[in-house]
Amino acid sequence: MITLLEQALQGNIVPRPPVWIMRQAGRFLPKYRELQERYPFFTRIRTPELASQISRMPVDVLGVDAAIIFSDILVVPDALGCPVTMEAGAGPRLPHPIRTMHDVEQLVRLPAAESLGYVSDAIRLTRSELSDSVPVIGFAGAPWTILCYMVEGKGSKDWELAKRFLLEQPQAASRLLDLITDQTIDYLRMQHQAGASAVQVFDSWAAALSPSMYQTWMMPLWTRIVSSLADIPLIVYARGAHVGIDNIASLGSVAVGLDWSIEAAQARMLVPSHTLQGNLDPVMLFADHDTIRKTTIQLIHDLGVQRTIINLGHGILPTTPVDAARVFIDTVKNYT
Repeated sequence: MITLLEQALQGNIVPRPPVWIMRQAGRFLPKYRELQERYPFFTRIRTPELASQISRMPVDVLGVDAAIIFSDILVVPDALGCPVTMEAGAGPRLPHPIRTMHDVEQLVRLPAAESLGYVSDAIRLTRSELSDSVPVIGFAGAPWTILCYMVEGKGSKDWELAKRFLLEQPQAASRLLDLITDQTIDYLRMQHQAGASAVQVFDSWAAALSPSMYQTWMMPLWTRIVSSLADIPLIVYARGAHVGIDNIASLGSVAVGLDWSIEAAQARMLVPSHTLQGNLDPVMLFADHDTIRKTTIQLIHDLGVQRTIINLGHGILPTTPVDAARVFIDTVKNYT
């Protein structure tokens, strides 16, 4: 059975667009917070039964059209030998950041099935627990975003050290990006083989680079990723990427994820023949229910029903009312 999400990604005629929410697996759901208090972050990720349970929560609570596997983009640097910790209220920490070529040379890339097999186990379990009408989405971070964390060692407002790494140590940066890219391709293929119907690549910090730097450093890597995974439905989400969504679309047969900084109608005009995903501002889910409905319907009108996946422009905010998220989902599912 081909699901609504898969039909939209393939460009088939659909009665309505599918809908899911970035970061829907966790954060704002009460049942997730109960598990959050009982188990450390990476325990939840590395225990397939817990990861699967969390992944299925939004399907049960909200009725979304797809489950995205519960994991984190930083499992990739951890698998490469750059350990990651998650401190409550402080975000991720990488205690041994990559700052030199010597640091890069200490990293080891193992096959994804060996270093990240717990994710494929979680996907298989999730697929077996869900009906055939609800697909599972896998994901990974884009090479630039992963490099940002590996070089900075934590989150940053401007990613100065990461950008300086590109400029001051281009050979080390190029080698690190190649290593991340190879691991990411292997990791995404593993997820697809485990049962993910589609995979999404998040370049959360794309906007930190100037257009010329993004074109120089990231676009060749995007080309490698897309060409290597040409047989897998792929969603490319580059938050705030100033290269333009038409450049992202030119990579090939990919769906283009939109943040809320671009008008949906403008995006559809720029990219008429690709599937677009997005792009409601997450803060709109704090509006009254009637406003949520009207704004969501307008979003569908602007993007069109065909070749469209309705989503937020970024991850759902932790304090979002569950009822508001349900109104958003139901509005799309009841659209005619």
